[in-house]
Amino acid sequence: MENAIAKIKSELKNLYPSTEISSFCRLIIGKVTGFSNTQIILNKNTHFSDVQHHEIENIIDKLKKNIPIQYILGETEFYGLTFNVNNSVLIPRPETEELVQWVCKEFDLKSTLKILDIGTGSGCIAISLRHEFSNSEVDAFDISDSALLTAQSNAYLNNLSVNFHLFDILNPTELDRKWDIIVSNPPYILENEKPNIEANVIDNEPHIALFVPDNEPLLFYKAIVQFAKKHLNMNAALFFEINRNYGDEVVNLLIDFGFVNIELRKDISGNNRMIRASLR
Repeated sequence: MENAIAKIKSELKNLYPSTEISSFCRLIIGKVTGFSNTQIILNKNTHFSDVQHHEIENIIDKLKKNIPIQYILGETEFYGLTFNVNNSVLIPRPETEELVQWVCKEFDLKSTLKILDIGTGSGCIAISLRHEFSNSEVDAFDISDSALLTAQSNAYLNNLSVNFHLFDILNPTELDRKWDIIVSNPPYILENEKPNIEANVIDNEPHIALFVPDNEPLLFYKAIVQFAKKHLNMNAALFFEINRNYGDEVVNLLIDFGFVNIELRKDISGNNRMIRASLR
C-alpha cells in the first residue's frame, strides 16, 4: 500500500495541491481495497494485487486528464450519504450541504411536510431531506432524463423513497399540488464567467446544470418564484442557492412577488450563497 500511495503522490505532484493529493490517496486506496480511512491507517503493509495496481494506474491517468475524482470513482459523499455521480449530473458541493442544513434547522424534523426540490440533478438535496425529514413526502423535478435515472439510483442506494418527475420549470405544466418547502439549486453561472471556472468543471460537468445567459442571470429564479407563488402553502418556505454576485437581485425579485421574511446568508467561505423566504 505504501508503494501505491507513493506512486499516486509522485505522479500527481505537479498537477494538484498536496492537500488534494492526500485526499485522492485516501479515496483511491479506499476504492480499490474497500477499506475505511481507519483501516487504511491500520493496514499500510497490505500488498496489492496486479489488478489493484492496474486500477490505481487507470485512476491516475484519468486524474492527469482533469477528470474529477468523483466521476472516476463513480460516487461521492453528501450530507453523510453516498451518491452515484456521472457526467449527467453536477458533483454535489459543500455549499449545497449548507443549504440542506439550513432547511433542516428551520423545521421540526419529525413534521409531516411536503417538500419539493427543483432541478434535482443527482438527487442529493431531495434524498438528504427525505433522510432527515423521515415522516415527510419529497418530490423532485428535473428536465434531464439521464439525471433522473441517476437520482433514482441514489434513492435506491440509500433506501429512501422520493417521487421524481420529468419537469421543465421554464415551461411548467399545470399542477394541482402545493408544498410546504420548495428548495432549489438552479443553474446560475453566467456564460461570461466561464473563464473563471476550473477546467475539470468546464470539461466534464453538464453545462445545462451550470450556466445561464449573460442577459438573463435570474432566468431560473424568476421561473421558480412564479411557480412557488402558486404552489407554496401559506407560511411555507422557499430556499435557494444563488450566484454570490446576485444576492440583492434575488432578494428584490422575492419582494416584488410578495415574499416576506427574506434572509440572505453567507456560506462558510463568506460568500452570499443562500436565500430563504416565505409567503404571507
